[in-house]
Amino acid sequence: MDSNKIIQGDCQDKLKELRDESVDLVYFDPPFFTQKTHSLKSRDNSKTYAFEDRYNSLDKYLELIENVLEHSQRVLKNTGSVFLHCDKTASHNIRVILDKVFGRDNFQSEIVWSYKRWSNSKKGLLNAHQVIFFYSKTKNFKFNTIYTDYSATTNIDQILQERERDENGKSVYKRDENGNIVLGKGKKGVPLSDVWNIPYLNPKAKERTGYPTQKPVLLLNQIIRIATDEGDLVLDPFCGSGTTCVSAKHLKRCYIGIDKSMDAVNLANSRLGEMVITESELLNKGTESYLEKTEKELAILQSINAIPVQRNAGIDGFLREQNKDKPVPVKIQREDETLGDAIEKLERASIGKGYDYKIVVQTSESVAGRLFGFESNVQIIKSLELQAKERAQQSTKAQRAVGSIAGAAGI
Repeated sequence: MDSNKIIQGDCQDKLKELRDESVDLVYFDPPFFTQKTHSLKSRDNSKTYAFEDRYNSLDKYLELIENVLEHSQRVLKNTGSVFLHCDKTASHNIRVILDKVFGRDNFQSEIVWSYKRWSNSKKGLLNAHQVIFFYSKTKNFKFNTIYTDYSATTNIDQILQERERDENGKSVYKRDENGNIVLGKGKKGVPLSDVWNIPYLNPKAKERTGYPTQKPVLLLNQIIRIATDEGDLVLDPFCGSGTTCVSAKHLKRCYIGIDKSMDAVNLANSRLGEMVITESELLNKGTESYLEKTEKELAILQSINAIPVQRNAGIDGFLREQNKDKPVPVKIQREDETLGDAIEKLERASIGKGYDYKIVVQTSESVAGRLFGFESNVQIIKSLELQAKERAQQSTKAQRAVGSIAGAAGI
């Protein structure tokens, strides 16, 4: 079978056409046994993509998974690997089948894909991860180590110094004949762990197609970089919108995608023509770049039981307790703002939101400044620091007044 193509059909049939030991990597994101019909509209609402994830029984579902895994094991080269994507629904069952087909000794990792998605739709803990099982065909599997940055708490200077064991077997700094610490060679960073914090696709991301369960290209990039080299062949038996094939093409690998849906095949081919890949600002800049609140501001928000809001010029937080079932926004007066300026920024940020109650935390004595132009329903509260400052000033004034009176009375 030729590569660099998307094939329409049942993967259980189409996999039979692939030669033994011809594929370097199999990644597949099969249905998760949710017993639901998944559907979603395209970005312009012109097309609805859907697929059935319903089975007569769990045994029938697992029979499909085992059949595809057996074909995957056959077509993989001895240096190849399989990455199977699943969630909590049947992951424990799938792990048993993987052990059966590939052997427990060839289990390499249980990768946790962690992301942030908020929902209040069910009782219990929020679902915030999926699992990718990584099995090799043999012990002689291809693996490219990816290095990540050290954490902020790591003492880099200590890592760059060589160590050795003393007579008690304790790790100590290595020293030369003059007693000087021996500096080590350059470090590449920390080897990639089995927990991957890769953001879920933003609803407004250009990469989004409207296909249900679409995964980000960045996730597949990481898998393909780990297990293949340029020119290798990547196979996805449930290719859906074609993310795996887009990633493979982007990384100069060959690819084969299979899907039963003609809509999915057409969509995947369209994506391969356009090659739209969304970069993650969160990964590029790091989480810290999104945190702009000072320790002082965070302390103020904590003191009034408010949730911090980042990257908003007019709102610094929201009270955890709502007012008449409506959010209560909070603005903290900056050092370079008048009280009136702070009120105006909060009002502008609240236009059209319907907030009945708003709070500005006053942090300094200042003239009112310009006001927004209409009656405001903003409540002004003074920060604890400002209250303490004012009490200290009042106490000083009182002491001076007492002293003046005493002086006048000749006491």
